[in-house]
Amino acid sequence: MRIGIDATALPPNPVGAGNYIIQLVRALAALETEHQFTIFAQQSGRELIGSLPEHVHWVVVPNLRPAIRLLWEQVRLPALVKRSAVDLLHSLHYTRPAILPCASVVTFHDMTFFIFPELHTRAKQIFFPFAIRHSARHADALVAVSENTRRDAMRILGIPANRIFVTPLGISESFHPIEDQVILEEGRQRYHLPAKFILYVGLIEPRKNIPLLLKAYARLVSQVDLPPLVLVGRQGWMYEQVYQLVEQLELNDRVHFKGYIPAQNLPIVYNLAQLFVYPSTYEGFGLPPLEAMACGTPVITTAISAMLDNVGDAGLLIPPQDETALTHAIQTLLTDHSLRDHLSVAGRRRASEFTWKHTALETLKVYQLVGAKP
Repeated sequence: MRIGIDATALPPNPVGAGNYIIQLVRALAALETEHQFTIFAQQSGRELIGSLPEHVHWVVVPNLRPAIRLLWEQVRLPALVKRSAVDLLHSLHYTRPAILPCASVVTFHDMTFFIFPELHTRAKQIFFPFAIRHSARHADALVAVSENTRRDAMRILGIPANRIFVTPLGISESFHPIEDQVILEEGRQRYHLPAKFILYVGLIEPRKNIPLLLKAYARLVSQVDLPPLVLVGRQGWMYEQVYQLVEQLELNDRVHFKGYIPAQNLPIVYNLAQLFVYPSTYEGFGLPPLEAMACGTPVITTAISAMLDNVGDAGLLIPPQDETALTHAIQTLLTDHSLRDHLSVAGRRRASEFTWKHTALETLKVYQLVGAKP
């Protein structure tokens, strides 16, 4: 088959779904297979994905604003797909063209547009549920990034079990323990990081349950001497609420917002942290905890479905709204060195099970199932 990959949804500063697009395209291109790949990408997306083997064909379009890209996907992409003689198009971010001249596969990352619509802009609340339902009805197969997302999609959209497949995400090999103190110190200086700190990586928005982390941190600060809290990530929907809470809790001098840090530099930040906290209330998959674990950083996260599946007993799991439990978990990890060492080893072992090559192989199986249909 000639397989088309729609990577046009890749944003300039990629996080979860964006990293999936980059890593899956790279991993598919690296497979030894008789299939051919055509990658549809914006110019900025091609630069982020980087060079690929010569047998991979590129169709590059000018950079588009998100809303314009969605319109372009419906109006212009089908003609490019037809011109490229693609047998199957894999749309990597929820939506696909309404009319396609070939078979299609669509990836669902989570079901937040249905479960937490209030955490999205009004335009997204209107467009994405409609577009996702269309994808669920018309795609030849659907891909979920976790068993949790698959269960949610089947329940919410009524998708039969034999039409949606799980392809767990992977962890890049760049996430690993770093022993070189020169590299670590250069990273510390570059991002003005404290000598010791507690780390969060992800979007800065209420959906990630950052208010719970801030409240637990504020409670501990009033009782014991704590290292600063460092939050890494770009501003998401309703991020202002997070900044306002920092002021209300009088944590301005102790909470450090570092903004977006490129993926290639995140391993240094993870390695420098004493512990990593990820208090999200809902995740389709949740890459940051596994990235931290791959670097040997002890992890505290919430006992939600995705984290139970991925982190398991290689981290400390707490109820998603339990401030007391989070306070206790942070204090325990800061003081119990043997537990930190145990979780560091267990975390590396667990994270090593998630590779992008496995993601690519499982995705290829879906393509082959669709291609084998009469």
